[in-house]
Amino acid sequence: MKPQPMQPKPGQESVWDYPRPPRLEDCNKHIQIIFNSKTIVDTRNAKRVLETSHPPVYYMPPADIQMEYLILQTSQSSFCEWKGNAKYYTLRVCDREVQNVAWFYPEPTSRFASIKNYVAFYAHPMDVCYVDGEKVTPQPGNFYGGWVTNEIVGPFKGVPGSWGW
Repeated sequence: MKPQPMQPKPGQESVWDYPRPPRLEDCNKHIQIIFNSKTIVDTRNAKRVLETSHPPVYYMPPADIQMEYLILQTSQSSFCEWKGNAKYYTLRVCDREVQNVAWFYPEPTSRFASIKNYVAFYAHPMDVCYVDGEKVTPQPGNFYGGWVTNEIVGPFKGVPGSWGW
């Protein structure tokens, strides 16, 4: 069934107006990620990827991440037709660990070269993720890594029945 896009209100974006192939843009919003009561990310230097039907995925520069908590997973990888081959990190803070919770592109395609080694995180396993002080809702389905805020409207890929969108 074809989804019916919601009408954005002033100041909102519809994910159905995002392009395919996706667009990469700089983002100076204040991004924070907290895990096991520790601030893992605090940046105003993120980049976001915008793709039709998906909430934005935020990529953070390693300089603004507490990288000592990330452990490279040599066995986990995935492929994106737009960005290339991704590698994954496990996040460990004290006694708490989540495997394959963050990913990056060590050699992205030329179109996405500026996110080389920038790291994106799934929001659902975190204590909290914020965009400009607003608590993020994870993209539905726990498969995709988008972050939902009040600034965007859907419906969003990942809800039941959306696999074929």
